[in-house]
Formats: sequence, C-alpha cells, structure tokens
Amino acid sequence: MSEAEVEEYRPSEDEPFMNERQKEYFRRKLLEWKQDILRESKGTLDQLQEDNHNLPDLTDRASSEAEKALELRTRDRQRKLIAKIDAALRRIETGEYGYCEETGEPIGIRRLEARPIATLSLEAQERHERQEKVHRDD
Repeated sequence: MSEAEVEEYRPSEDEPFMNERQKEYFRRKLLEWKQDILRESKGTLDQLQEDNHNLPDLTDRASSEAEKALELRTRDRQRKLIAKIDAALRRIETGEYGYCEETGEPIGIRRLEARPIATLSLEAQERHERQEKVHRDD
C-alpha cells in the first residue's frame, strides 16, 4: 500500500474487522499521537529549564511555580497516555487490538477512531462507569 493510499484510507464497518489495512491505519494513528505528545513534552521541558531564573516578585514567583506544577501534572498524565498508546501498539502486534478485554467482542471502528487506546466496548465501558458511580455513592 502506497503512502498516499494510507493517508486517504478511513476504516469502515463494511470491511472485515481488524484486517491488515485497519491494523496499519490504527498503528500509524497511535504512533503519530505518541510523536505529538513527545514533541510537546520536549517543548515543555525546554520551557521549564528556561524559566528557571529567579523572579524578584513573590507573586510572580508563586504564579510561575503554580504554572510549573500544572505543566508537570499534565506531563504526568501524558506519560500515562504514552504507556496506554504503547500497550495498544502491542495489542496490534498480538492481534488483540480492537477487541473488548471483557467480552472479546469487536470494540467498533467509530469508538476506536474516537479513542484509539480503548480496551472496552462502549457497553462494557458504560457498565464499568455505572459500577464506579455506585461504589463512589456508597
């Protein structure tokens, strides 16, 4: 498959689920997402190193520290997201990608398009969220 064919391709429900073309599509999508996150993280790291100068005003310093803390929390979430992307890439390699961890049923193309790291079908995800809500309300 040429680069142009890959660029224009969009998976559909009308073709066999998780065929080679779909796997390649999602593999590329996940790798691009990971590269975007890494590029953004490098920019943040560079920015945090640059901002390491002393601010004379206490308010400015506090504001700067709060911004750094927020940025670091964001980076931590993105680090966890990269781990999920890597896990999804491994599932593509093992043939498990696109199938619900709980039911073994296909997750669905539309859900994977929206959330390529999904491990549960929409129904299983909703069930989990209802159970979490019940436990939180207890």
